[in-house]
Amino acid sequence: MKTLHYFKVLLAVAGLAIAGHALSADVSATSDANRATAIFAGGCFWCIESDFEKLKGVSEVESGYTAGKLPNPSYEQVSRGGTGHTEAVRVIYDPKLVSYAALVEYFWRHIDPTVKDRQFCDAGSQYRSGIYWQNEAERQVVERSHQALLNSGRFKVIHTELAPASAFWPAEEYHQDYYKKNPIRYNYYRASCGRDARVAEVWGEKRK
Repeated sequence: MKTLHYFKVLLAVAGLAIAGHALSADVSATSDANRATAIFAGGCFWCIESDFEKLKGVSEVESGYTAGKLPNPSYEQVSRGGTGHTEAVRVIYDPKLVSYAALVEYFWRHIDPTVKDRQFCDAGSQYRSGIYWQNEAERQVVERSHQALLNSGRFKVIHTELAPASAFWPAEEYHQDYYKKNPIRYNYYRASCGRDARVAEVWGEKRK
């Protein structure tokens, strides 16, 4: 598993030639009636970005870092650990087409909530899963959804972090839409990491 983690780092570093770091750290939900945001962490942000961009009503997904201490961190700093950040995504969606509650349910079914400080082949707190609410309404949705999963009896414990949103730092440009820019490398990494196989095992359903 460590080998696959290092492989991912090498793939990322290979994109440095086209890197450009975005500096916005705004975490607030937009007031535009047709545009809202949501923040999730589901392990490798290349993968969770790809998953969310398949969902109707989602217009864009941005890879980045959140829930950490260091301002404007780089990929190298986060991947080494110690900054407190986790790889995350900011989902931009139309609330008239898909609700925040639907995003939360979709998120659960694309991660493994049974593990702590890891997702699939990537280990460390920088790969912990999390849902980060931006207002009271989102908090209530998240906590209801979490409790419903526990009540279902499917899981004895859920390790996914549930917390108020903090600064979201967009990742370097070469990470954005990595699965589109580098499909062969991305698909090899995802398959080797066993992400889809493990999700199907946890949830008993095939990924779309």
